[in-house]
Amino acid sequence: MRITILTLLFLSSFYKSIAQDSNKYNKAIHNVVDSLYREDQFYIGLTFNLITNQPESYSQNGFSGGLHFGFIRDMPFNKRRNLAIGVGLGHSLNTYNSNLFIGEEPSGETIFRTLGSSDNADRNRFNTNLIEMPIQFRWRTSSPMNYSFWRIYGGVKLSYIYYYRAVFENKDISITQTEIPELNRMRYAAILTLGNGSFNAFFQYDLNTLFDKNAMINLDRINLQTLKFGIEFYIL
Repeated sequence: MRITILTLLFLSSFYKSIAQDSNKYNKAIHNVVDSLYREDQFYIGLTFNLITNQPESYSQNGFSGGLHFGFIRDMPFNKRRNLAIGVGLGHSLNTYNSNLFIGEEPSGETIFRTLGSSDNADRNRFNTNLIEMPIQFRWRTSSPMNYSFWRIYGGVKLSYIYYYRAVFENKDISITQTEIPELNRMRYAAILTLGNGSFNAFFQYDLNTLFDKNAMINLDRINLQTLKFGIEFYIL
């Protein structure tokens, strides 16, 4: 009996020692994780591109969509580290299907007009490729050991259209336009991301028009602005 009691006391002391060491180890891990806690993330988004502020004769047809992706550097500024500024660098691809024809006169002047049924268009689209820099104010319910959390990220996005192309095709002709001086290649937009975990709703509204004041249809300014909405995924 005495041997059994001594054995139990020894085992109890042994397990207590292990538990204390384990707690110290867990606290050490917690402190290390907390000191490095950031939400640096790769992002990828899919959007539907809706044109707003358009002239009466303008209409979208088919699907107009976008793909954007990049990386955001997270910079927390409070002790809990659930508030941060995020600055990123990324790339965006966009397609706009509509009845807006963009061509060129022999003199080099850009032609803007809306297509009718007599044009028999098989394809009429405008494509853009952009380098973008999102700047976000970030709020989340995250913690050093919680990787699935609620987030609201709002801010602005600065972008530059480095490549663009307008394409018109029917059974008789194919026209590609890659010189459009009226295009506002520098883009400014308000952005909002909200959701939980990797899956998030995404909204973007361009603050400046797609074309400048010289882009006109029958003496009416085109004034197109883009509203994007879709989903955005964060990785890491």
